[in-house]
Amino acid sequence: MATLVFFHAHPDDESIATGGSMARAAADGHRVVLVCATRGEHGEVAEGFLDADETLADRRVKETARSAEILGVAAVEFLGYVDSGMMGTPENDRPGSFWMADIEEAAERLAAILRREGTDVLTVYDERGNYGHPDHIQVHRVGVRAAELAGVDRVFEATVNRDEMTRGMAALAEQGLLPADAPDMEEFELGMAESLLTHAVDVSPFIDTKRASMRAHASQIAETDFFLTMPEEAFASAFGTEWYIRHGAPTPVDAFGTWLLD
Repeated sequence: MATLVFFHAHPDDESIATGGSMARAAADGHRVVLVCATRGEHGEVAEGFLDADETLADRRVKETARSAEILGVAAVEFLGYVDSGMMGTPENDRPGSFWMADIEEAAERLAAILRREGTDVLTVYDERGNYGHPDHIQVHRVGVRAAELAGVDRVFEATVNRDEMTRGMAALAEQGLLPADAPDMEEFELGMAESLLTHAVDVSPFIDTKRASMRAHASQIAETDFFLTMPEEAFASAFGTEWYIRHGAPTPVDAFGTWLLD
């Protein structure tokens, strides 16, 4: 049995980026650990959604626990930093924000978990944080350093296949299946070029689990969100493969790896 630690910036990131891989690893009998850098304090939430005296952080912790249960996660950890908000917002500079964290100090917090868990695989994000979010960029920096400190040599950068996503959205648009609120790929500069990727993990057998995990994060992913309004076939096409870059591996590759433990 192996131990896989999935390091994410905020609650709900695990569902979108690596939910299928987490569910697959758990189903195979491996120990899956989720580490969130923050509790997502500065996410957007609809007015009246929270209970009286409930903070958004409180709700997102509860949602993370439910998501973890759905995915088969054995343990959930929070590093204790505060959500930094989007790039260029005042939240970036506030004391305690993850973006302002000292890399070595934050990496040691994560490394302590990696050592305790006897980690075999760690996932982070690509160097751009998938779409430039400060906390996502920091996950890359802190995670890579923590792996060095803890001696974890199998590090995978969760990302988006930009070329495949562009092709897929164009195909969905032609079929009339693309939701009106789907992100603009050129505007977001989402993910990385296909030539830089090393692993394509087929998570299609766990696509319903992945979507249920997203649904657990109701404060951030409403039933009207494009993630949940996409037809099942379109959702499976868009999210049935999870893409990674093996940190330190040469690219391009002749053929994509197919699993994090191969």
